[in-house]
Amino acid sequence: MHSTNSGGPAVGVIGGSGLYEMDGLDQIEMKEIRTPFGEPSDRVILGRIDGRRVCFLPRHGVGHRFLPHEINHRANIWALRSLNVRWLVSVSAVGSLREELEPRHIVVPDQLIDRTGTGAKHTFFGRGIAAHVGFADPYCTDLRGLLLAAARSLAPAVHDGGTYLCMNGPAFSTRAEASMHRMLGADVIGMTNAPEARLCREAEIAAAALALVTDYDCWKTDEAPVDVETVIANLHANSAMAKRIVRHLIPSIPESPASPSHKVLDTAIFTPRDLWPAETARDLEPILGCLR
Repeated sequence: MHSTNSGGPAVGVIGGSGLYEMDGLDQIEMKEIRTPFGEPSDRVILGRIDGRRVCFLPRHGVGHRFLPHEINHRANIWALRSLNVRWLVSVSAVGSLREELEPRHIVVPDQLIDRTGTGAKHTFFGRGIAAHVGFADPYCTDLRGLLLAAARSLAPAVHDGGTYLCMNGPAFSTRAEASMHRMLGADVIGMTNAPEARLCREAEIAAAALALVTDYDCWKTDEAPVDVETVIANLHANSAMAKRIVRHLIPSIPESPASPSHKVLDTAIFTPRDLWPAETARDLEPILGCLR
């Protein structure tokens, strides 16, 4: 396995539930990528929007074949980084934990609570190379600002900031869990964004999330508990808007990586370079190549 890195820095888009394709792409190419961490969710769709390289990956696979806990996030992010993706927009369906965040509203979160507890599966490091990245602010401030501006120019109800709580699925929350999540200070809840954000930080990819509210989870007693039928109906409406927002965002993203997110490994790696195991360094070539 080796890096397929070619071309200039690219913008990546990971589509969540209901978003399995990207509109407006020219010069489309489908690329199947093998990674040291297994198979990505699907082939990566490469193309250009207004001349910018764009790499799109459906998080759950085309046809929604993978449950949240089955997604190989390491393979997904490795595959995108191997294609020189340096900015990533994660489009995610979420439940609302706040009255004011209504179904079909859009949230651009600025914080995370990770309750997935999957540990080693959410880091590229180990196997002889130790690294500890800073993660106090889990989303890139620069990209988040651009995404917020793009969303506000098109969508009627966009919320700046909020805490995304990432839980294990595939079942939705109990009422007791939903109450606990609200007490923890979370604003929206989903099942996928925390591992993506962590791995993007390690891969020096500037990441931001576009959270699409589909339901009120089950904490709101005057609303019916979340069900798949309601989620799907709201997903269709949200996904159409998400495509427009991402299409509008891409031309505004800088062409050269210059965010603090693009240089976190300068100070994060503890293991001296001369002690890096050859196999581990080779597997992490798309991430570590510029440091060698």
